[in-house]
Amino acid sequence: MTEKTPVVARIELLLVSMPFSAGRRVVGDESVDEFNASSQSFTQMESLMVKVTDSEGRAGWGEAFGHRSNPASWAALEGIVGPFYLHRPADPSSTRPDAEYAFHAFGRTGPVHYAVSAMDTALWDLQAQRENTPLRHLLSDSARDSVDCYASLVHYGEDPVEVAHHISRAQAQGYSAFKLHESTPEAIAAARLQAGPLADLMTDVNCRWTEEEAVVALEALCAYDLLWMEEPVFPPDDAAALTRLNQHFGHISAGENASGVIGLVEQMRSGALSYAQPSVGKIGGVSAMREVIDVGVQLGVTVVPHCFYYGPALLATAQIAASLSVPTRLEVPFLQWPEILHPFHGAGPQIQLSSTPGLGFEPEDAMLQKYLVQHAVLM
Repeated sequence: MTEKTPVVARIELLLVSMPFSAGRRVVGDESVDEFNASSQSFTQMESLMVKVTDSEGRAGWGEAFGHRSNPASWAALEGIVGPFYLHRPADPSSTRPDAEYAFHAFGRTGPVHYAVSAMDTALWDLQAQRENTPLRHLLSDSARDSVDCYASLVHYGEDPVEVAHHISRAQAQGYSAFKLHESTPEAIAAARLQAGPLADLMTDVNCRWTEEEAVVALEALCAYDLLWMEEPVFPPDDAAALTRLNQHFGHISAGENASGVIGLVEQMRSGALSYAQPSVGKIGGVSAMREVIDVGVQLGVTVVPHCFYYGPALLATAQIAASLSVPTRLEVPFLQWPEILHPFHGAGPQIQLSSTPGLGFEPEDAMLQKYLVQHAVLM
């Protein structure tokens, strides 16, 4: 930071809720709960965005993890986190340590941390704009200009026929890698049969099992050659259980719900993970993602960012994925959107990133206003 670094002059909070269809043909019992974003209870997806304007007039965007935690994340942004950043330098490197210390008593994850994540991402957007470069090129001299994507499917009630149908739909759109939210051998077998033996196939079981149940399940699923098994046990940060499973089976992934950078790094160092999956809207923004990525390089743990977003966090994750030394597919929700907020919304199976400085997030104002459900300005 120099004396000329501008300060945060204005923060807008924008909660957008957009309808989507998952294309389900069958609606019935689920093995995920109603708070899970892959559940049939969701027919709209919310994006809790921040637009941070600096004293030189630039605008940077960020996004807090939300879905049904948005009321709490909004309160954190409006009540304490946003006011903390106002009039401070619009510089992520100098501001982050103060923010981390100021809010440490509120926990290493949760709505306050999600709010900090949004602000940090917006400051990185501003920094890249000041340096007149896309964020990915600020993060790495060897960044790519495109990223391949994998289709992140929703939950289809463990129905093998329905699972195979949606894998087929994704294949028709050009996807060759797929993440399920199913947990039974029958559903996963159907997905593997439809995807073919060479396709990358993963599943997120959302902390469904105890360690003992996970052992039985993973034995039954070995035949289907999963690239990774995501969050097999509850609680999600049970590093000891994850370590034992990863040592025995390999291919264990987690990290979206780790207790901040330190919690995720401890899992990585303990050998609990073959794949680390931090989420930019949860873990502390771009700054925290960089720390996890650096540790992954040191330890040989593959970092695959988690991304069930369509707003600024989608672009931030795409920029981060493009900067990784080992090419990594970007997770994109496999949903049908009647209308889109910006050119990258709903894109895949490959995203060609723009040369626009910063994140490259440029929402269409008419769509933003149409689906805006809550708005506040902090100055």
